[in-house]
Amino acid sequence: MSDFFETGTAFVLDRVLDRAGNERRDAEFAAGLLQHPSTLFVVLRAGEPLLHGTEDAPALRLLAREDIAIETSDAVFLGLHPDSGRAIFALAAGAAVMTGAGWFAGLRVALLALTEPEAALVAHAAALLHWRAQTRFCSFCGHGLEAPPSGLVLHCPSCGRQHFARTDPAVIMLVRHRDADGIERALLARSPRFGERRVLSTLAGFVEPGERLEDAVRREVAEEVGVAVGEVRYHSSQPWPFPAQIMLGFTALAEDRALTLDPEEITEAHWLTRAEIVARRDAAGAEFMLPGTISIARRLIEDWLAAA
Repeated sequence: MSDFFETGTAFVLDRVLDRAGNERRDAEFAAGLLQHPSTLFVVLRAGEPLLHGTEDAPALRLLAREDIAIETSDAVFLGLHPDSGRAIFALAAGAAVMTGAGWFAGLRVALLALTEPEAALVAHAAALLHWRAQTRFCSFCGHGLEAPPSGLVLHCPSCGRQHFARTDPAVIMLVRHRDADGIERALLARSPRFGERRVLSTLAGFVEPGERLEDAVRREVAEEVGVAVGEVRYHSSQPWPFPAQIMLGFTALAEDRALTLDPEEITEAHWLTRAEIVARRDAAGAEFMLPGTISIARRLIEDWLAAA
């Protein structure tokens, strides 16, 4: 698989697949591709993707139809390879995948180990399969939903309503403050979800109904650390399949550095200069860890460090 896709930007799916947005509206389009002998499958078991290769250099294992010993009617169309045109589907599987096909790895482990295009493909597959598994009945009439292989829409045969794949928006922000003498610091915090690991990261939270993204940034910062934020600037976004978020990244300028932590959300928080972050993370016996390299949180921090 390592030479199937060219290297790209992490989780940027449109550089990996042609989603065939117009063609997939035709029910027969995906159904026909599902039966085609050249079609490939991304297989996940309990949310864990199938890999092969070595532990030091794993790769995503794409299975052909003859490699699969299970029914594929529940497979979800992901898209077409941009060069070869081969269709790629996601498939949730139990233990019936052919032996010797590889091994299943935890989603976070896989996303860290795979190439960027492979990670984008796995993230897309994991999110769609999770939505399918969690959305089995019509929320209007309670009838069981029909799941065509086209992937993004479920149909209710009773009331006729359509249910579209959902993504939950969350804001994630690097909060910074500049002193009167021009020294700039970033706010890094540790969440209780990190357990005993001393990981310092950016703040984040879900967008509430009827809320602008900029206001969500200001509200989350105020709630978690008691800091008032003025200027908010968009940075970038990233799909995050844990289980189905879109992380919307921002930088935010704090009006002061006084902290009042919400202990249910934040264990500790620190204002750190660029030099302090670099010295403490890179020294022998580093005082803390930064978030993983696949995360937008890490990208926000690294871009701020590079902007000195």
